[in-house]
Amino acid sequence: MLGQNLEKLGEYLGATPAARAPERGMVVTRVFDAPRQVVFEAWTRPEHLARWWGPKAFTLPSCDVDFRTGGAYRMVMRGPDGTEYPFHGVYREIVPPSRIEFSAVIESGPGAAVLTVVTFDDEGGKTRVTVRQTIPALEEAARGQRQGWTESLEKLAEHVAAR
Repeated sequence: MLGQNLEKLGEYLGATPAARAPERGMVVTRVFDAPRQVVFEAWTRPEHLARWWGPKAFTLPSCDVDFRTGGAYRMVMRGPDGTEYPFHGVYREIVPPSRIEFSAVIESGPGAAVLTVVTFDDEGGKTRVTVRQTIPALEEAARGQRQGWTESLEKLAEHVAAR
């Protein structure tokens, strides 16, 4: 079931399999027309995360966050076809307003965690966000990884512009 759901997610995003070498990772960067504190805060609270997390046409109906170093979170993304993608992890490091590092484990999967590091750099009133993430062990999970983050960051841009 997990493989089928992840394959559906990859197919929906229309992506090809990502590079598989363990020393390689995915990096996505975007500049937001908002102050660093505003962009950082959008990553810290469920009411913000629920508005932008996930690829285009996906929602985040469940978002439980204990935003502190060592704190846990659990989220469920829902695709346009109703398929749910639950995952959870731990915030490994939080340095406001410049860095968040967290793990993510896809529930019902093999248990291998993906590590994500997000940095927030001030660029004269704008904010450059860089997302670095390890490549998931399952090929199905790796499909669409970059496109999923790109679409999420597009939704984040709309969210912070509206604030």
